[in-house]
Amino acid sequence: MLDKVSAPARNRTTKWLGAVAVAAIIAGGAVESGLVAPNPAHAELRSMAQPMQGMPSFADMIDRVKPAVVAVKVKVQNVADQGDDEDGQQFSMPDFPPGSPMERFFRQFRDQQMPGRGDRGDRQQRPRQFGQALGSGFFISADGYVVTNNHVVENGSQVTVTMDDGKELNAKVIGTDPKTDLALLKVEGNDFPYVRLAPQKARIGDWVLAVGNPFGLGGTVTAGIVSAQHRDIGSGPYDDFIQIDAPVNKGNSGGPTFNLSGEVVGVNTAIYSPSGGSVGIAFAIPASTVEQVVASLKDKGSVTRGFIGVQMQPVTKEIAEAIGLKEPKGALVAEALKDSPAAKAGVQTGDTIIAVDGEPIKEAKDLSRRIANVAPGKSVSLTLWRQGKERTVTLEVGSQPKGA
Repeated sequence: MLDKVSAPARNRTTKWLGAVAVAAIIAGGAVESGLVAPNPAHAELRSMAQPMQGMPSFADMIDRVKPAVVAVKVKVQNVADQGDDEDGQQFSMPDFPPGSPMERFFRQFRDQQMPGRGDRGDRQQRPRQFGQALGSGFFISADGYVVTNNHVVENGSQVTVTMDDGKELNAKVIGTDPKTDLALLKVEGNDFPYVRLAPQKARIGDWVLAVGNPFGLGGTVTAGIVSAQHRDIGSGPYDDFIQIDAPVNKGNSGGPTFNLSGEVVGVNTAIYSPSGGSVGIAFAIPASTVEQVVASLKDKGSVTRGFIGVQMQPVTKEIAEAIGLKEPKGALVAEALKDSPAAKAGVQTGDTIIAVDGEPIKEAKDLSRRIANVAPGKSVSLTLWRQGKERTVTLEVGSQPKGA
């Protein structure tokens, strides 16, 4: 440290630096008007030493949003087969008369091999075993509502959130939606730091930042870009993920992905990884989906989705040619369920739904997502392709049955 260097040492250092400076002037070129003419051979080294211009710094934005991001800790009961040993293998008692010498021998043998197991009655009285799940979340309002993933709090008996300053708060699960993997929590209190959901969709190539609790470390920030949109990874009927390349790992689940304005564009929910760690392929639930689901969970504790009652299949190139469509698009109706809104409106097996309220349907899952977002009781118009012609029917959307 400079303040620990003695005066003589500082003087020697100054003289040495002065000698180096003189040598540099001689090597660099002639002195003209008090300026050193630089040696062209050293230009590249000097440019490398200069700070890079135009590179973004996320520090100011992170200072604003990081206090709203929390670590989510969940106490989870481990439900194991009561008759299994520690490796999941079952021990079977031979069939001897109760109280016989052989029965006592095998009972003692079992107890020696699996201490603490005892007979079936003893096993049922063993204390419950608990584990801990770790994830992330973020406040969306000052009065303590927290968004996270359903799979983080699923089967949890106790949920705790840890704020950026280390403060721990008990949280109540207000509602969950397994089909979109979202959950809404509530902690008691007011005036919490919170963030807003982005009103606009993130574009491919936009900078994004993921903040969360990877591997339980807490408060970690990583940066990347939006790699792709509308990813279907087969996790549910309404898959419509944003793909990002910001490093996201275990424990980031439920954490927010921010744009450079500090708005949440997505909720981190899954990664693709052969190793279990980040390889630059992560998936986030879009803010538009989060907004709809959270509003429903906050209002009702569950999500109510629209339903028209059709079983669909994709329109392939071969099917499109067979039914006279110029290109594969829409959703082919395999069956209109009896007494469903679609059947009552005249939708038939073999129809292809190519638009809802005039908005084109690109594929079958597009129809599922579009109808699911319509409030039950609202009327919509379906554009059908039937026998080489378009026709329009109007129906009232029903409520999706439980388990559908």
